[in-house]
Amino acid sequence: MGTLGSLRRKAVATAAAVGALALVVGCSSGDDSATGGGKKDGKVTITMGMYGVMGIKETGLLEQYEKENPDVDIKAEIAGDEQTYYTALQTRLAAGKGLKDIQGIEIGRAKEITETQADKFADFSDVPGTDHFLPWKESQISTEDGKVLGLGTDIGPMAVCYRKDYFEKAGLPTDREEVAKLWAGDWKKYVEVGRDFKKGFKGGDVAYMDAASGLFNAMVYGYPEQYYDDKGELIYDSNPAVKEAWNLSADAAEDGLTAKLRQFQPGWDPGLANGTFATAVCPAWMLSHISEKAGDANKGKWDVAKAPKGANWGGSFLGVVEQSPVKEEAKKLVAWLTAPEQQAHIFKEIGNIPSSRTALDSPEVKNAKSEYFSGAPIGQIFGAAAQEIPDKQVLGRKDGTIKDTFSQGLALIEQGDAKRDEAWKTTGERIEKAVG
Repeated sequence: MGTLGSLRRKAVATAAAVGALALVVGCSSGDDSATGGGKKDGKVTITMGMYGVMGIKETGLLEQYEKENPDVDIKAEIAGDEQTYYTALQTRLAAGKGLKDIQGIEIGRAKEITETQADKFADFSDVPGTDHFLPWKESQISTEDGKVLGLGTDIGPMAVCYRKDYFEKAGLPTDREEVAKLWAGDWKKYVEVGRDFKKGFKGGDVAYMDAASGLFNAMVYGYPEQYYDDKGELIYDSNPAVKEAWNLSADAAEDGLTAKLRQFQPGWDPGLANGTFATAVCPAWMLSHISEKAGDANKGKWDVAKAPKGANWGGSFLGVVEQSPVKEEAKKLVAWLTAPEQQAHIFKEIGNIPSSRTALDSPEVKNAKSEYFSGAPIGQIFGAAAQEIPDKQVLGRKDGTIKDTFSQGLALIEQGDAKRDEAWKTTGERIEKAVG
């Protein structure tokens, strides 16, 4: 497989540069279309709204589709920050204007979309050739009456990214298989390795992990139920899985094992560049960000090891707005973009793990390695992790909001602003205020 670094850097830079602009520029193509798309003089214009690095625009797929379909013109805008993107999407759905024909949907928003916005999105259940997805992936975007409101792009199976050079300085193994054995089967072992790292590391001020919230997310998403039960009731305050994750993450924070740098928050990127922490729990899609922000100076210092337990963190869908004047053409484009061949192409270029069973089984995915991460067989590592993800994953309306609130609560402990019991109480109050 080719290297991922240069394209990843271009992709992340593109997303960041376009992000702010995409949220304020008007979406109309000059007509009365609510989505900016339409048909004119035999030409079809399809608009797309996405976020982050979904790999669709960055890997040349849109240009390929236009070349194969010369009567189609695709206009895509990318927001760098998903939270800001989703807030804008909610506003536009309520207003019925300013939308795109195709909208990206993050997994943490899927339940809210299926329960409260199902009439705003087109149904994919009758689209041929879309039976290749992992079963639990399609179920996440399906309504109770059988509508499928989008097709899956990537998924987020977990691994642990680690600095080999730092492990060596701490007297720990550096081979990825030996490292994985250190914490196999139990996240508590991962924290214990952190204590050994802290005792043994010689060579400066380096924390074992970036933030307690990364550990928390990895643990919680390894269970079928997290914040809601299958009846849609909130259970975050009584779910043993959440309590277990909170307490172990709080242990790591209180023991000084973290760099207090929440992922994707200010300070985390410089932490990657400056090498201020030795490990980060990393879903597959995070590798592109790490390689971009850690930079060429740290190429070959990072590696990837199997996580203690399988879990899924993140992943997205593409949906089509029901009122789009080019709804059928947009659905055809989404089906093509999420087909096995295209998902495998995106993985080959930037490492996003496919949600397609067929793509996961393809040689170009199975045999993929990352030059940046010391030649790690990422196709094998993340492909195997994908098979460990629970078949049933219960999502709730405000999963994304609750996840962010727990991350903020753990940050209170890391920063010394609150003890764990006080931080738990504050987190619960914030969640109740946010979700009602």
